Amino acid sequence: MYQIKNKIVVLFIGLALLVSCHGLEELNENPNQASSETVEPNLLVPTVISSAAKNTLNLGFGDLAGVVQHTQKDGWSGGHNAYDWGNDSHSWNGFYSALTNNKTLIQKAEDENLEFHLGVGLVMRGYLFGMITDLWGDAPYSEALKGDQGSEYFKSPFDPQKDIYVGILADLAKANTLLSKNQSAYFGIQPAQDILYAGNVAKWRKFANSLALRYYMRLSAKEPGLAEEGIKRITSNPQQYPLIKTASDDAAMAYVGNTGNDSWPTNTKFDSDTQGAYFRIKMAETLVEVLKSLDDPRLGVWANKVGIPLVLDEGAPDGTDYMLDGERHVSQDIVDAYEEVVGVPVNYAKDYIGLPTAMTLGPAFNLKEEFKQGSYNPHVSQLNDIYKEASGPLLKARMLSAAEVNFILAEAALKGWISGSAQHYYEEGIKQSFETWGVSSEYSDYISGAPFNGLEDIIEQKWIASWTAAAEAWFDYRRTGLPKLQTGEASKRAALPLRFYYHINETDTNAENADAAIGRLEATQFKGEDTSNNSAWSKIWLLQGTGKPY
Repeated sequence: MYQIKNKIVVLFIGLALLVSCHGLEELNENPNQASSETVEPNLLVPTVISSAAKNTLNLGFGDLAGVVQHTQKDGWSGGHNAYDWGNDSHSWNGFYSALTNNKTLIQKAEDENLEFHLGVGLVMRGYLFGMITDLWGDAPYSEALKGDQGSEYFKSPFDPQKDIYVGILADLAKANTLLSKNQSAYFGIQPAQDILYAGNVAKWRKFANSLALRYYMRLSAKEPGLAEEGIKRITSNPQQYPLIKTASDDAAMAYVGNTGNDSWPTNTKFDSDTQGAYFRIKMAETLVEVLKSLDDPRLGVWANKVGIPLVLDEGAPDGTDYMLDGERHVSQDIVDAYEEVVGVPVNYAKDYIGLPTAMTLGPAFNLKEEFKQGSYNPHVSQLNDIYKEASGPLLKARMLSAAEVNFILAEAALKGWISGSAQHYYEEGIKQSFETWGVSSEYSDYISGAPFNGLEDIIEQKWIASWTAAAEAWFDYRRTGLPKLQTGEASKRAALPLRFYYHINETDTNAENADAAIGRLEATQFKGEDTSNNSAWSKIWLLQGTGKPY
């Protein structure tokens, strides 16, 4: 994977200053602003990729990992564990900023007849707008990014979600055609600047079609006819529509590790605080217990074993608390007092222990003696030490994987939409996830203990495989109601959220269009104290009428 040079990082910083053009914008023209006339397209390619990938990772290893119970935090945990979101919690500015740079890339590619760069730009436009509509619902699309054409575009209407998906699929179909030639037919490619695929046209083509497959399955409950036709068309002609089938083709951006900005977000190289991100994030009990029940080797890649196991000395005098052979022995009265206050039982496992979902007193979990947020707890599993590093072979922002594609194919086969065995694709999805995480040698022993019995197994394994890419697990949960996740004691509502709130900046500066979009949302019984339908528990178009997930 390409290592970003320092001079390119400087350029990234400059380009990152570009903003989206759908709200109130700077009226004065900036002569130094990157444009299709002044920017070399190859320098825009890594800017767009890195912005999109980092935004995805920050969600998939951040708040959305909490929602789908891959991780929990025992410090500063409200938005992560309890979904304590509001209209100031999540902004789409990062995505629109990347789209602004991507628009310049597309314009430059069109001006210079650079088919590879245009194909890349269309794939990234589909990816970024896909994330926006998946997360928020209706959004500025057809009239977005036009602020440079006049003030009338500063307040863009929100396109209906279906129209955005249809537009995305059209972009991806065009990208597939543009990227269908032999590698030698393209010019102007600088492999070092493509931090995803090093200028490999065939891999970008697979990314385009795999992304289309994702969105056809996303539409499967709401628009089954459209979804079935698209999935059949793609899978029935693999030469015309090649897909990401092996982990070596994953759309995954490696972290460089030269600065805090290009390093894995929980690294302790640039964040040495003992209450920093690495120490706050723990494996969630939900995921840990599923992995343990399957004897899943990925657990050891993602987490460390508990530092100091607990042992209950039954019949010991009150107040007994001592260390012996690396284990902490306690008496029943200490356990009883803890459980009465904290409200969750002591976990005596000697291997891996996860943090329970949305517990009230996370910093005190499992008899932790130092009641301090986000600090080391010897009685719970920390993340594996690899997540302390700034970079490494497994530290990647995973945008789309072979495992995901194979699980989509398994679901399509189960529906009878494509030929082939659902079990075959299910097993191949697991195999490719094992390959991704470096445990492929253990696949044969594992698969006999993870038999295929239908949709629940597909979604469960897809949920596991989406570690650090939890947005996809959340989107699958909304569509299928699987896995059957339960909220915790401190959760803001008695149900998982379904979307992000439209941010207050948008509702204030683009009120008329935002209000129209909010009016198209469908409130649920979990709306709670939200004063309008702009609630994380309101249904976007994609979920309305499907009966899912509740």
